[in-house]
Amino acid sequence: MSNLPGTWQLDLKTPIGTLHVEYRFTTTSDGFAGDASSRNETVPLSGIAAADTETGERVTWQQSVTKPMRLNLDFDVVIEGDTMTGHARAGRLPRTPISGHRVAP
Repeated sequence: MSNLPGTWQLDLKTPIGTLHVEYRFTTTSDGFAGDASSRNETVPLSGIAAADTETGERVTWQQSVTKPMRLNLDFDVVIEGDTMTGHARAGRLPRTPISGHRVAP
């Protein structure tokens, strides 16, 4: 059983400052669905995949944002209990560190 479903409050440490984003993940008949909400916009997530590893549950997904600038992001995180850490990357830009916690099941 996956630890992913629920609402997560994540901090993305970008070159323009820390972004505080709420992520919602749900279980579907064929995997997972989700979206991300910040003060600027709410966007759907795509390609959500989860797999157990020795260090926790590894989760990957993609999302496109238009604010503060138009970017296509690839996420790679690990869940341990109610904590999520990892990174996001937009093309050749440097990795953006991510950390956060579950705020609701």
